[in-house]
Amino acid sequence: MTAQHLYLTGYRGCGKSSVARSLGMQLGVDVIDLDEAITEEAGKTIPEIFATEGEAVFRDLETKVLAALADRPNSVVALGGGAILRPENRAQIARSGRCVWLQATPETLAARIAVDEAEGPVRPSLTGKSPVEEVAEVLASRIDQYASAADYQVTVDEAKIEEIAEAILDWLDQQ
Repeated sequence: MTAQHLYLTGYRGCGKSSVARSLGMQLGVDVIDLDEAITEEAGKTIPEIFATEGEAVFRDLETKVLAALADRPNSVVALGGGAILRPENRAQIARSGRCVWLQATPETLAARIAVDEAEGPVRPSLTGKSPVEEVAEVLASRIDQYASAADYQVTVDEAKIEEIAEAILDWLDQQ
C-alpha cells in the first residue's frame, strides 16, 4: 500500500515549513521539507541550482525527489511553492496523500518574505520585479494549480501557526 502523506502547498512565505513542523509533532510523524530534500539530493543550494543549471533542472530534481518521498512512511511534507506546477507532481501528490493549500494575500506574502532574512539568500526572485508585484503575478499564474492540487484550503493571513495546524487537524478528523 502506498504511504499517506499530508502535503502542504502554497506560495513561499505562507508558513508551510512552520505548520509542517507543528503538524509533525502533533501527529507523531516525520516532517520533510521538499526544498531541503532537493538541496541534499543536488549537493547545491536552490540559488546555485537556478544559477548554474536553470529552473528546468531544478523542477526535474523536484519531481524526482517528490516521487521518491511518496514511497516513504507517512509524513508531513512542506512542498516548494512551485511543486504543484507540473501535472505529474499534482498526480503524485493525489496518489500518495492529502494536500492542504495555505492561502494568503500577495501583500501578506510579500511582507513575510521581506522580513524573513533567513529566506532572502535561499529563494531566488522569479521575475525580478518588486516583491508585491512578483508575488501577485506568480500567485495569479499558479492559482489554478494550487486549487486543483488541494483537498482543503486554509486562509493564513491573520492566523498563528498553532491555529492553522489546529484547523488542519480538525479537517483531518472529519475525513
